[in-house]
Amino acid sequence: MEIEVKKSTEKELYFTLSGITPALANALRRTAMSRVPVFGIDKITMYENDSALFDEYIANRIGFVPIETPSGYTEKDVVLFSLDKDGPGIAYSKSLKSSDPKVTVANNDIPLMKLLEGQHLRLEAKARLGTGKEHARFQPGVVTYEIDAKEKETFNFMVESFGQLSAKDIVVSAVDILAERLKALPAQLKEAGKE
Repeated sequence: MEIEVKKSTEKELYFTLSGITPALANALRRTAMSRVPVFGIDKITMYENDSALFDEYIANRIGFVPIETPSGYTEKDVVLFSLDKDGPGIAYSKSLKSSDPKVTVANNDIPLMKLLEGQHLRLEAKARLGTGKEHARFQPGVVTYEIDAKEKETFNFMVESFGQLSAKDIVVSAVDILAERLKALPAQLKEAGKE
């Protein structure tokens, strides 16, 4: 197996992987998109909403704001975010204030909603680690590949991060997760044979 990195930035990674099967290429893609844990907001308590939008609609929009995901956190960790905004004006993702300075919104400039004169929005949100398998709000990015037209065992990958992790970290985490799952396979097969 050989890898050649074509382009690498915080948000994008383009690389060629050769000497693998389509099954392994697809396993890497699916693992990167559905099993790499990242922070996402999944519970919101609305204290005040004088806007024209329903609470559920606002909660859904906020749930898809990417949250930076540093290492060292577990599934038990919960980070609180608060938002307190008066109109007139636009509430942006930067209005979400984190209780943990390491876990913040990944992009400050996502417009959440417009508030008119006299309208007020006040809420509290809880972010936790989850995976894309559970819900799209926990998906770290988009991973695609195409089979090289000349070399059938060569795959051109494109990784675009939503901001929770760097594009490179998404792939590295996916490889680690895939390796762990494969390591456990022989023991699981032996156990299945005893039944």
